[in-house]
Amino acid sequence: MRVICSYYRGLKDKHGIQYTVYVLHRMKVALHQTHRHYRNRFGIETSYRLKNQCRIRTTSKNPVTRLLFVALAFVLVNLWVYLLWFFISWTQRGGRVVYRELFALKPMLEFLSHAVERHFPVITAIYLPALE
Repeated sequence: MRVICSYYRGLKDKHGIQYTVYVLHRMKVALHQTHRHYRNRFGIETSYRLKNQCRIRTTSKNPVTRLLFVALAFVLVNLWVYLLWFFISWTQRGGRVVYRELFALKPMLEFLSHAVERHFPVITAIYLPALE
């Protein structure tokens, strides 16, 4: 277990000390690199969690199809992040403010789903030719 303290020093209008506790098991990470290592891991975990929100569910055993669906999910997540960064946020003193609650990932996926359904209507019934 490691406890890392960092000092705000007026950053983001905060003062004082922030304590962060890390639990390491069989990892060889230098003390001064612990925060950066976990920050990178957090980004990876978050991207996979977001990817799973928009991944196409399939029972196909074809690895090419499954990889295509995973790649499409990552493209959708990156598109959402791009739209958030350039259209739903702005720069202000102290950094960029992103209003994620104004344009969440789920509504964007629903917009895309409705657009696809409008262009390619859902098949609700299949009619077989009559046998004589």
